[in-house]
Amino acid sequence: MSQALKHYLQFSDLNADEYAYLFTRAALIKQKFKAYDKHQPLTDRTLAMIFEKASTRTRISFEAGMYQMGGAVVHLTTGDSQLGRAEPIEDSAKVISRMVDLVMIRTYEQTKIERFAANSRVPVINGLTNEFHPCQILADLFTFIEHRGDVLRPLDCLQGKVVAWVGDGNNMANTWLQAADLLGFTVHVSTPSGYEVNQAVAGVSNSECFKVFADPLQACRGADLVTTDVWTSMGYEAENEARRKAFAAWCVDEAMMAVAKPDALFMHCLPAHRGEEVQAEVIDGPQSVVWDEAENRLHVQKALMEFVLLGQL
Repeated sequence: MSQALKHYLQFSDLNADEYAYLFTRAALIKQKFKAYDKHQPLTDRTLAMIFEKASTRTRISFEAGMYQMGGAVVHLTTGDSQLGRAEPIEDSAKVISRMVDLVMIRTYEQTKIERFAANSRVPVINGLTNEFHPCQILADLFTFIEHRGDVLRPLDCLQGKVVAWVGDGNNMANTWLQAADLLGFTVHVSTPSGYEVNQAVAGVSNSECFKVFADPLQACRGADLVTTDVWTSMGYEAENEARRKAFAAWCVDEAMMAVAKPDALFMHCLPAHRGEEVQAEVIDGPQSVVWDEAENRLHVQKALMEFVLLGQL
């Protein structure tokens, strides 16, 4: 009996039990990878990757991951695919999904990936949109669990924890709120005025899962994890100078890390601009786990691709 079609378009698409499985599975897959133990459950499966936004980590992690699991990859850029330009998104979805087993899309509006998924015969994964970045938060949480918890009981270490989000109320912030709502931790959000998280976009019904702080230093006080992102995300380059001025006080520095818990971790989804959203002393310092975080995109996405195609094994 074939399993029901399962897309991964935002973090809230899965439940806590499914995340517990994914984190434990990702740990096993990572262990196999480190031991050069072949793990190829997706032999003869094909992943189509569609990029309307440029990528380093997303492309490498999905492409390498699919090859490592025995599958094949078709890589399409804006010029190759032109979603919704040369052909309606709905038509592209109907054609592409007849030829591959899985689709990953990195694009602008969330509505694009939703329209594609609604017309796809195969699972669709969100590699990033303006509104959400679920695969990154999947990697971030897995990294926290590795450093501060137990991969066999992965959700236990998240309960009651505090994540400080310092910077833009963007797709990463929206996804952190969804994760907090679902997995039982709290996000301290601090953004400049005019750049707040839109609670309606995040789709969070439980206001207890986040607190808003005008002062980023206070947001970091007592945090178990401090995290940030670039001040200007892709697609907002025209606002760069205005954002540099507005965000000047939202650089994660040593003072912010000093008021967090002594064993607090620092994360950044990368690419990073030292001296803007984070001090070099922080991102290159002993509390930073950004390189583990970047690598873990590979392992969690392998677990995710296996899961949406084959279910729990």
